[in-house]
Amino acid sequence: LHVAKMADEALFEFLHMEVVSYLFKAADEEKCIPILENMGYRVGHSLAERFTKDSSRFKDELDIMKFICKDFWTSVYKKQVDNLRTNHQGVYVLQDNRCRVLTQISASKQYLEAAPNYLAFPCGLIRGALANLGISCIVTAEVQNMPACKFQIMIQRSQ
Repeated sequence: LHVAKMADEALFEFLHMEVVSYLFKAADEEKCIPILENMGYRVGHSLAERFTKDSSRFKDELDIMKFICKDFWTSVYKKQVDNLRTNHQGVYVLQDNRCRVLTQISASKQYLEAAPNYLAFPCGLIRGALANLGISCIVTAEVQNMPACKFQIMIQRSQ
């Protein structure tokens, strides 16, 4: 069972790396990030639906963010987000000190500039999950020291 679980995790990581690599070879570079982000959005939207179908409603926005950081992230990446911060004005920052999609490429500094390519899918994943839970937002990622990254979520409030 443990070997099968490790194989599943490796399969996801390698599939993600190959999808990113394939897109950047096959398509115009400026089109690749939106394609990956939209793929992540569709997956995140579906996963949030599946993960919450038998659970009670969330009490507030912060409760939803805690769900994303603990349950959702653990289901997808086999670990919780390391840190969640908010300014209580609609901006949340999720920090993952060992982001699974960056661990394979983080051995070399030369890949730091390629990191955004690998984070487009997780940005979409977060945005899609939150959209399914009723939160419209913009998600961006920042990398200073790989494989750590921060995802900034800016909630879009309706006027």
